Amino acid sequence: MKTTAAVVRDNDAPMTIEELEVGELSAGELLIKIAGVGICHTDISAAHGMIPIPLPTVLGHEGSGVVVALADDVEGFEVGDHVAISFDHCGECSRCTGGHPAYCEVFGALNYFGTRMDGTTTLSNGDEEVHGSFFGQSSFAGHAICSKNNAVKVDKDLPLELLGPLGCGLQTGAGSVVNVLKAQPGQSIAIFGLGGVGLSALMAAKAIGCDPIVVFDLNDKRLELAKELGATHTFNPSQHKDLVWDVMLVVAPGVDLSFDAVGHGAVIRQALEVLGSPGHCASVGFQGLENEITIDQGHLLLGRTFSGVVEGDAVPQTFIPKMIEWYKEGRFPFDKLIKTYKLDEINQAFADSESGEVIKPVVVFD
Repeated sequence: MKTTAAVVRDNDAPMTIEELEVGELSAGELLIKIAGVGICHTDISAAHGMIPIPLPTVLGHEGSGVVVALADDVEGFEVGDHVAISFDHCGECSRCTGGHPAYCEVFGALNYFGTRMDGTTTLSNGDEEVHGSFFGQSSFAGHAICSKNNAVKVDKDLPLELLGPLGCGLQTGAGSVVNVLKAQPGQSIAIFGLGGVGLSALMAAKAIGCDPIVVFDLNDKRLELAKELGATHTFNPSQHKDLVWDVMLVVAPGVDLSFDAVGHGAVIRQALEVLGSPGHCASVGFQGLENEITIDQGHLLLGRTFSGVVEGDAVPQTFIPKMIEWYKEGRFPFDKLIKTYKLDEINQAFADSESGEVIKPVVVFD
């Protein structure tokens, strides 16, 4: 069948809107009619070549939509089911079966190589192979092929076109707070960077009952939104000569937990330095595959922990429903972060995300 997709042909050029052919399903696969797809920092990094991916390619890894076909061996899904699509994983290695699919032994091959494990592509333009399978989906398209392992069934009474970001960006922030930092009611937390990931960490911290919740960003509008979402203290680092000291005046002798969604070395140091002892900092910020940071060992020796995190160390099949339940209860209003665009506006959506104008752009389909 044919579908319309946004194709990356050059890392320095806008995506082009093209009509592509979608291949036949292989074992374990589902065909999804995409209703909406979020734009994530990882998509932007890949489009600019910061993540090495083969070209031409279709990106998009926060898709949601309706099952329109499935391979004969797929169980637990039916045509017409509504799904959110997350990262792909094999489901068989010790990490997957041990509850840590974000660290699947073949995560790279399933999510970044642009092909199935057998080397075939899911998309083509005539005789030209177009790389798909980005995070097991490539959902910047009207239709996407995904795996039974990364499709998560959702209720049909939910706004389907908005649910895709739950599969990556929102899961990364919220999952880091729940699964890695293991936040508890009454614990204090500091959150650095208020994009979609940082604000989802904030919403999760609020849902759990963390207090105080201290947040940091250079964008005053985002600091105001953070207050609406439950932040108790806001800091614009540009307005503080000694940020760590000023935080200590508010939360002495430091916070229990901290979360970095920026990735700059100076920010990571601050996220560690505002911790009490013991304390735990989780970092998901990405500034390129080679991004050297320095920290003082003495700081860690005081009983502090520093963790790098992928996808919130979440199991999508259980964690996406948790976020949806919070949403239904009014405790995870992620829709406040979203602005929608049509597919032919995708390059503008990317630009608005990069400039900070929009927190979470979502491309919607008719």
